[in-house]
Amino acid sequence: MGARYPERPVVGVSGVVLAGGKVLLVQRGRPPGVGLWSLPGGAVELGESLAEACAREIREETGVEAVVGPLVGVFERRLRDEQGSFEYHYVLLDYLCHADPATQPRAGDDADQAAWVPLEDIDAYHLTPDTAQVIRDAATMAARPA
Repeated sequence: MGARYPERPVVGVSGVVLAGGKVLLVQRGRPPGVGLWSLPGGAVELGESLAEACAREIREETGVEAVVGPLVGVFERRLRDEQGSFEYHYVLLDYLCHADPATQPRAGDDADQAAWVPLEDIDAYHLTPDTAQVIRDAATMAARPA
């Protein structure tokens, strides 16, 4: 089943990768949302755990090895085409992740760019819907004592 005009919703995962006061962002190179900045992530493959899928997607899109932590939130993204049909329908699970901030990200897979962005600068990026709030929620989770 493809992601475009799916028969049922596609399960996807994203990583809110935090390191040294920065978050790892990618600029989307494919639809939906070409040119927008978002969290690295993608569809879960058959047989993969959610954490395995999240780590793989981060690695494929940025070259960064991340440790996947707790769930930050679950979101739904439904996008209709001009005729009103569902062109995309994702159920997205966003995870708090950590990585070495010294690792230089490189765009790969379906990302045009990958970058560490200071948390205070995220509003300057043209982000996909709900991304800024997910990042803030993850940063709050990460700041809580264990």
